[in-house]
Amino acid sequence: MIKREDKHRILILGASGFLGGSIYKELCSYFRTFGTYNTSNESLEKNNHFFQYNIEEDDVFEILDIVKPTIIISALRGGFSKQVLVHQHLTEYVFKNKIKIIFLSSANVFDAYIKYPSYEQDKTYSNSIYGHFKIKIENMLLRLPKKQIAILRLPMVFGAQSPRVQEMVQFVKEKKPIEVFPNLIMNVTNDYKVTQQIHYIINRNKSGIFHLGSNDLVHHNDFIKEIITSLELKNTAIYKRVYTTNDDRYLAVLPKFNKLPKHLQIKSQDILTELKI
Repeated sequence: MIKREDKHRILILGASGFLGGSIYKELCSYFRTFGTYNTSNESLEKNNHFFQYNIEEDDVFEILDIVKPTIIISALRGGFSKQVLVHQHLTEYVFKNKIKIIFLSSANVFDAYIKYPSYEQDKTYSNSIYGHFKIKIENMLLRLPKKQIAILRLPMVFGAQSPRVQEMVQFVKEKKPIEVFPNLIMNVTNDYKVTQQIHYIINRNKSGIFHLGSNDLVHHNDFIKEIITSLELKNTAIYKRVYTTNDDRYLAVLPKFNKLPKHLQIKSQDILTELKI
């Protein structure tokens, strides 16, 4: 029997999404865990721990007042400008109530640095709208006391139920080409490992910036082909090679200062092994 801990009330914003849902499943047996969902969903409507929340129309303070979380996990998706506004409200709430926020960020906060991988203390710099938006929220949160934040920078997330893998399977079925980037060197992770890492960060009350990618680097095209092989689809897959530059470019977040224990680290091979099961 799992001993439930009541020391935390956790609110996951975006709990009906792929990663948010995985985090909810990991934490709900251990903590009083609540989540939000956007689109009407009969099974979630019956669950007293879930609240319908439309980022465009609803006020996040209403949910915060009901749940009174001690930890907020932000796995939100939606319009960038609305997300920035929501995170301004969350920052105010976190500061005022002396609670903690865990924010799922992205390797894209470094997508303008193409010559080498990035570490936790490197200055963020992006050429993409997505990267800029993540940086904006990171900078907002970094003004809070360090103990009250955990910024998790994620590389590409794979996993059997991940949108990326599901899309590949669909493309193979429909005989559509899968885009691969031969010059992109990256690291990777899956939902299974990310949720374990978040659980550890909560349990050990860790804070700061975390780079949650695999310890090794892979070429995008090689890794996608290995996924297709793991799924036993390789004879029917079609690839479209996309070259954005003539040279190799990096999009990788490696840990140097804020490393997690060995059993919480991941290698790219672990992701392929999990897909074969």
